[in-house]
Amino acid sequence: MIAPPLCAGCGALARQVEPLCAECRRRLRWLPQDPVSIGTLAVWAPVAYEEPARGVVRALKFKGATRAARTMAAQIAAGAPREWLGGGRVLVPVPLHPARARRRGYNQALLLAEGLAARTGLVVEDCLVRGGPAGTQVGRDRRQRLTGIAGSVGLGRHAPGAALLVDDVITTGATLVACARALREAGTTSVVAVGYARTPGR
Repeated sequence: MIAPPLCAGCGALARQVEPLCAECRRRLRWLPQDPVSIGTLAVWAPVAYEEPARGVVRALKFKGATRAARTMAAQIAAGAPREWLGGGRVLVPVPLHPARARRRGYNQALLLAEGLAARTGLVVEDCLVRGGPAGTQVGRDRRQRLTGIAGSVGLGRHAPGAALLVDDVITTGATLVACARALREAGTTSVVAVGYARTPGR
């Protein structure tokens, strides 16, 4: 309540409701509106995963800046393919390993999904679970990320008929592909995915 809000991109003063200052907002690189394909999964994100968007992701994941999820969700909702935000789709957040969730205190993908639900009226189903080793994709090279995610993804409850996977960042897309596979194997017939930021070229 005493410390002023600081920009997640450069550390300068920012508005109370924005994770970035005006200059860093101008530096965001907006991606095309058309989705891209990672294997058989269509994915979309509004901004490139580079500074200052990278700073926003870090602030949400590692610095407890949960308020940033509202701005990130608003930017996803504003530009995502319209047909993805209707048609009975259910918002499915990418799961966080229980050990990491205990340390962090929240799942950033779930916060984003809840922010999207508030703007679109879609329902959130936190139906995927993460098991196996409590690893992370951070620090793994591209080959390691593509050959398998750290841990495993499974279904914890009933699978929706049509799902919109939600994550904070899309790099190789390996985690999203694993989530989509788990949903499809459980009977979900249509799966697409959104994130806040995507590595250019993915």
